[in-house]
Amino acid sequence: MPKPMVEILGKPVCAHTLEAFEQCPGIDSVIVVGHREQLDQLRGIVELYRFRKVVKIIAGGEKRCESVAHGLAALDHDTGIVVVHDGARPLVSRKVIEATVKLCGEWEAVVAAVPVKQTIKKVNGQDLCVQQTLNRNELWEVQTPQAFKRDILAKAHAENTQDNPTDDAVMVERLGVRVKIVEGEYKNIKITTREDLIVAEHFLKGVSR
Repeated sequence: MPKPMVEILGKPVCAHTLEAFEQCPGIDSVIVVGHREQLDQLRGIVELYRFRKVVKIIAGGEKRCESVAHGLAALDHDTGIVVVHDGARPLVSRKVIEATVKLCGEWEAVVAAVPVKQTIKKVNGQDLCVQQTLNRNELWEVQTPQAFKRDILAKAHAENTQDNPTDDAVMVERLGVRVKIVEGEYKNIKITTREDLIVAEHFLKGVSR
């Protein structure tokens, strides 16, 4: 089953995610981008939970960057700031969303991130030997939401030459645009494994938005 459709506490992961944006005053509208075969199911979820800010549900592409590009193409002409968020991050808080959007009023690109806790080593991919121990004080684990001035993000996608960039910020960085960090939250995990579901359920039981 696709990760956004897996249920936590009786509600699909993507419904928890959409709820956070529905409750955020800084968000005017939401475009949901999903797999083509899931669109009817997504429409049912939006209708069931009455997500009134969802204005469009569209099909994405084969890769993440293609899906974001489809979302960009579907924006209203008067959209100034675009917020990109993973549907499989259901624990995002209204506080982090609002902080990201607010800071994007001052900067062209803003990403939520948290300081790395563990020691990180750069390793040779061939022999798996350590090449360098990186300075942990300079390392941040990037999350979503990521907010951008619309024209900057559109230009980054238009000029992208990388086959499958890991996020939108890396494309913006290649334009020479400075990307500002807003401190996220460690609980804002992306659902990837079964263990993540257990952690997410624990947080959703005891933590309010």
